[in-house]
Amino acid sequence: MLIHSSPQLLTLAGGPQRGQTLGTLGIIENGAVVIQNEKIIAVGKTDELKNAYPNERTLDASNCVIMPGFVDPHTHLVWAGDRADEFEMKMGGMAYLDILASGGGILSTVKKTRSASTETLLTESRARLLRMFTHGTTTAEAKTGYGLQTETELRLLETLIALSNEGPIDLAITFLGAHAIAPEYKNNPQGYTDEIANSTLPMLKNWWATHAPELPLPFVDVFCETKAFDLEQSRQILTRAGSLGFPLKIHADEFDNLGGTSLAVELGAASADHLVRASETDIQALGKSDTVAVALPCTPFGLAEKEYTPAKKLIEANAMLALATDCNPGTAWNESMQFSISLACRYMKITPAQAIAAATINSAHAIRRADSVGSIEVGKQADMLILSIPNYRHLGYRFGTNLVKQVIKRGKVYSVNVGYSQTL
Repeated sequence: MLIHSSPQLLTLAGGPQRGQTLGTLGIIENGAVVIQNEKIIAVGKTDELKNAYPNERTLDASNCVIMPGFVDPHTHLVWAGDRADEFEMKMGGMAYLDILASGGGILSTVKKTRSASTETLLTESRARLLRMFTHGTTTAEAKTGYGLQTETELRLLETLIALSNEGPIDLAITFLGAHAIAPEYKNNPQGYTDEIANSTLPMLKNWWATHAPELPLPFVDVFCETKAFDLEQSRQILTRAGSLGFPLKIHADEFDNLGGTSLAVELGAASADHLVRASETDIQALGKSDTVAVALPCTPFGLAEKEYTPAKKLIEANAMLALATDCNPGTAWNESMQFSISLACRYMKITPAQAIAAATINSAHAIRRADSVGSIEVGKQADMLILSIPNYRHLGYRFGTNLVKQVIKRGKVYSVNVGYSQTL
């Protein structure tokens, strides 16, 4: 297929965009791209590619921007139920960590998820996944973490594997057994830490080899935070995971600065996420590392907080900045990367171009998929968006509506109307 006549084709070509290079869109005016066998085989000007590929089936992208599909590098996709009542409590003035300490928050969803059937988990998570897709996400990271016991955590992994296999979105799966202290270990957090490090992780490696041998090992993540896992407990779990060959991620410095960001750099984690309270030392460490800083602006927005990830300081330090939705039932039930971009522009004070790069090529690096997705380059997977906008600046400028006209996933074209439909 030859997709042609786009006034702006955003290639995002090249490696991760560090520091001041963030926002390099690689724009081709009157751009075109040729797809064959799920891959991109040519990128360039419309006239040149029409001459070079005269017999290809065509798709006219006149008056539309073409860009890579969004890569969402931080979601809590699979859970059961909701926490609308807690939203009302938060808006009434109760702090999130106080809700968590009283048995709400993550633990409230854990209770509902443990009791849900696998079919319920599949049905509810699939609906969220398809909403992500219709809003332009073509690859997403997705975590467990609402089981906090081996049986349920494995069911969540099975759900994520099934959803990734059925598509249309490709999932990068993360094990987040260390999302909160399991209720059974309420008075013994070190005991739960020891169980994850000494028993669960070795078992998980063997389980994965049997249940998903065709997939890379999942990431292992920890919520390093007050009233969750302290710095040494986080170090214990992540060090053990790394020794077993698991790639690493961390929730760090969201509410309190415990040093989780610097721990991520020390251990070579793929990303450190949240970072609202990251110190100057943490920020400088990120700038000298290959660990991606993932900002989640929907979360402070969802909590009605005033502080956001210090994007400008990260850029000044030469760090790699990425964007995600943090889609979850408590603080950020949002499936749209477009909305994350709009928030990042307003509250993190970055430009639309910077936000687009953070939501594509840099977010692909945050889940170690940049060799196949995140940019429009020859040899990469044909994951692209056709947006009903005249230029890229409308991303960030507009919000509360879906600007996606068509999603192209592995070379197949999906039209976005009221719902989800595939066209030939």
